[in-house]
Amino acid sequence: MTTTMNEFRYLTRDDVVRALSEVDAVAVVAEALRLHTERRVMLPEEAYLPWRSPGGAANRCLAMPGAVEFDDGFAVGLKTINASLGNVDRGLPRSQGFTLLLDPETARPRALMEAAHISALRTAAVTAVAARALGRPGASTMGLIGCGTLAMTHLELLADTMPALAEVRVFDIDPARAERFREEASARRPRLAVSVAASARDCVVGSDLVVPVTTVTEGYIPREWLSPGALVSNVSLDDLLPDAVRHCDLLVIDDWDLVSGDNRRLLGRMYRAGELLPPSGIVEADGGGLPSASVRKVDATLGEVVSGDHPGRGADTDVVVCNAFGMAILDVAVAHRVAEVAERADLGQVLSL
Repeated sequence: MTTTMNEFRYLTRDDVVRALSEVDAVAVVAEALRLHTERRVMLPEEAYLPWRSPGGAANRCLAMPGAVEFDDGFAVGLKTINASLGNVDRGLPRSQGFTLLLDPETARPRALMEAAHISALRTAAVTAVAARALGRPGASTMGLIGCGTLAMTHLELLADTMPALAEVRVFDIDPARAERFREEASARRPRLAVSVAASARDCVVGSDLVVPVTTVTEGYIPREWLSPGALVSNVSLDDLLPDAVRHCDLLVIDDWDLVSGDNRRLLGRMYRAGELLPPSGIVEADGGGLPSASVRKVDATLGEVVSGDHPGRGADTDVVVCNAFGMAILDVAVAHRVAEVAERADLGQVLSL
């Protein structure tokens, strides 16, 4: 059914999952990263609203607009994702929200869909792109720290996109959660050897790919834990200690403006302390303090590596850190392809404005 200008399509999580069965999310994310490098995207500042729940849990609301100029059309939209750390104890997912797509001609709502599944999938897809572009050839071992939804999404997607992946080590501060994750992961992907590590260190040391998916705000992973050739997809942004950033062989980000505009996460804090320079190597007038003796320059964006503008890792033994902050254009890009499938297959509900 084609919608009119007074109607929009509403997609539940089940509708989104069904549509995604016909979408190559990794390819869509890689394309959007390339278009970002070609400056064919719009990525305004996000709005961030933190508060404490009546019960004392840390809550937050994020609103992130973005637009992508595909070769075959223009996608524009807004992702809102909200989270409460208290939801885990309630038996609820930590985060949930909506992605709104707009008609590029009239700016009227085109589609509204559940955001959390797309958000988790595109996050895992960034790791999959990084693993292809920056991972050591033949990488077979992954360390997952944190055993929530993002970890499972990563495991399933990387099982499909890393042909040599054979061993997955998991760690969580809650041993029971880690064991439940191991059981479910083993059932879903029986070809993988999934084991629970006794500590975060045991999870990281010897892993070809390290993926922290936690809610920590203080780092704990030093450079010495990272084995030669390791790639860290620093999903949750604060798990690394500064020396892991300073002394890695290659430091890759997704967008410098997101990093430099942030004052909460590790790379933003390092920038403000004069310990991190942009890929240009130029100290920005409105940025952090003067560079310190331990200053580190960002080497490239992931889009530059994907598009071939940067060669990526120099040797199989290089330790690579990919610190993708998380760009709303990736959610908009994946949602756009989901909406196309939904419109062709008449998925979801057509609602009146």
